[in-house]
Amino acid sequence: MRSLIYILPLLLLFACEPTEKVDLIVHNAKVYTVNDAFETAEAFVVDNGEIIAVGAENEILNKYLAKEYLDAQKRPVFPGFIDAHCHFVGYAKSLLQVNLVGTSSFDGVLEKVVTFSKENSIEWIEGRGWDQNDWDIKEFPNKEKLDILFPNRPVFLRRVDGHAAIANQKALDIANIDLTTQINGGIIEKKNNQLTGILIDNAVDLVMNVIPQPNENTLTEAIIKAQQNLFEVGLTTVDDAGLDQFEIEYLEKLDTQGILKLNIYAMISARPELFNYYLEKGPFKTNHINVSSFKFYADGALGSRGACLLEPYSDIIEQEQFGLMIELKEFYEKYAPLLYQKGFQMNTHCIGDSANRMILNIYKNVLKGTNDKRWRIEHAQVINDKDFEIFAQYNIIPSVQPTHATSDMYWAKDRLGEIRLKNAYAYKKLLQQNGLIALGTDFPVEGINPLNTFYAAVARKDSKGYPENGFNPENALTREEALKGMTIWAAIANFEENEKGSLEVGKKADFIVLDNDIMETKENEILNTKVLETYINGEKVFSGGK
Repeated sequence: MRSLIYILPLLLLFACEPTEKVDLIVHNAKVYTVNDAFETAEAFVVDNGEIIAVGAENEILNKYLAKEYLDAQKRPVFPGFIDAHCHFVGYAKSLLQVNLVGTSSFDGVLEKVVTFSKENSIEWIEGRGWDQNDWDIKEFPNKEKLDILFPNRPVFLRRVDGHAAIANQKALDIANIDLTTQINGGIIEKKNNQLTGILIDNAVDLVMNVIPQPNENTLTEAIIKAQQNLFEVGLTTVDDAGLDQFEIEYLEKLDTQGILKLNIYAMISARPELFNYYLEKGPFKTNHINVSSFKFYADGALGSRGACLLEPYSDIIEQEQFGLMIELKEFYEKYAPLLYQKGFQMNTHCIGDSANRMILNIYKNVLKGTNDKRWRIEHAQVINDKDFEIFAQYNIIPSVQPTHATSDMYWAKDRLGEIRLKNAYAYKKLLQQNGLIALGTDFPVEGINPLNTFYAAVARKDSKGYPENGFNPENALTREEALKGMTIWAAIANFEENEKGSLEVGKKADFIVLDNDIMETKENEILNTKVLETYINGEKVFSGGK
């Protein structure tokens, strides 16, 4: 009996020795698992890029022996953020262009363009980010000064939303645009029988299509830089909303070469030649790329008055303007059933209440009731009160960008009027339809940082804390809802919830460490939060130090 008393402690000691060898243990952390119960944990284990255990620190450390340990020093650990709607390749290309975000006048735009032109010898001068709504004179500019400054060099400057642009005469000549040019779903602005250089929606593509692509080395460098910028803000998956065949195949090439580490949910641009190719090919996935959806455009943007409304814009007195549809209704009606048959997701840009109503009804006629096709409305910005229930009845997912609300709130009431504004940027009301909502930024229309998304969704304020009580605060999301919208709900919108979006056993080890707990910190401290570490598939892709 006495010998048993001595042997028992020895058995317990050996039983506590770590026995399983793994790649990584994350411990001494507050782990927001974002599982169904929204539980927190102290540690988790990663092996071969996958989470194999989550739990209490003592249990993890007693059972596993790791090649590497990450001591989080009590800091919060979250699933890697997912941006459910952005333009990653477009953002990468924008790093090669003049940045016009924050300009306060067209003269300010011109100053930046002139400086850029002196520092860059490339043939075309491209830029993006101007917004006439931020200027004292809130009108579209005219190309006259551009023509004087650049008579022989093409200049093409896109508005912040990408749905409008100004081109100088040289660029218009190269694109064969003159006073007789017509375009469906777009506007070539004329005043006093002269081209102003302003192009809206489909007219923008007339110039875009003649601009040479950057060479492969330049594009690769831009993509690497863009990818690293995203890692620094905690993004591990992005939904690129509209890519052509060259761009998808180029990303596949970078994936094969091991250069691409960012996960990309690639939406194919809804163009006839791409339908022919990809509907035959079918949905597919590579190591870091998921190609299983098409991106359509129903209308334009509210800021450039291209959003299609049921009633006229409230701030145009001299004539009734309703915005415009990008394609005829028959275009969407033709392809929606084909996508359904071939197993592709249909994702459609809809800003105005007229565009939203038309596409929701087209979805409705194809989906026919409860389903798991997860078709999405991208932006879902202005919804008629009678149309919200269609989201619930046909399991349609709203994919929204909270920073659009806080960017537009200064002038949205002028465009829409008080009554329509109540059902604009209505994220809480949209969430209540199906119990989930996917959140993104739409970068480079907005900034890349997902913490801006989180803050705008929760506070409904700008970075200066305006307005004091929030913009339409009844449609604010809770912190838990906002986090889910950037993780597990975004993963569900991509059919990827079994592999990412939460820190659970069997999922990829995509996670981040923050220096501040955004779930508990004061509201005005959220935007000061920094990412310390970013991991994808258990591999450290960014370290900001501690």
